[in-house]
Amino acid sequence: MSDPLILVVEDNDTIRDAFSILLGESGYRVLQAATGAEALAISTSERPDLVLMDLGLPDENGLEVTRQLKSDEGTRAIPVVALTGRALETNERECMEAGCVGYLAKPIDTEQLLQRIPQFLKS
Repeated sequence: MSDPLILVVEDNDTIRDAFSILLGESGYRVLQAATGAEALAISTSERPDLVLMDLGLPDENGLEVTRQLKSDEGTRAIPVVALTGRALETNERECMEAGCVGYLAKPIDTEQLLQRIPQFLKS
């Protein structure tokens, strides 16, 4: 079986690249998206094993993108983890109701993220 494929959805190039390097060095295959539209297209065509979803995307709210993924038969089973820099504005319950399996506030503790990815993949 090949290494799990993780889609990093993040509009900030520096953060997206940092996540991609971290995950790649940890043995994961990584795809990147900077917008909600890209995330939907890549999720549909590539079927990643996990999506790390920034909630503050330039074109659509990450929770709305998650709802769209969860409403599609082909992408419904992909676990989505919400990433937010506005932890006070977006609560964990709202993320879970949208279909997320996890919620991480920025700045992300990279060790915690790497420890939790196997749990998220099983979700």
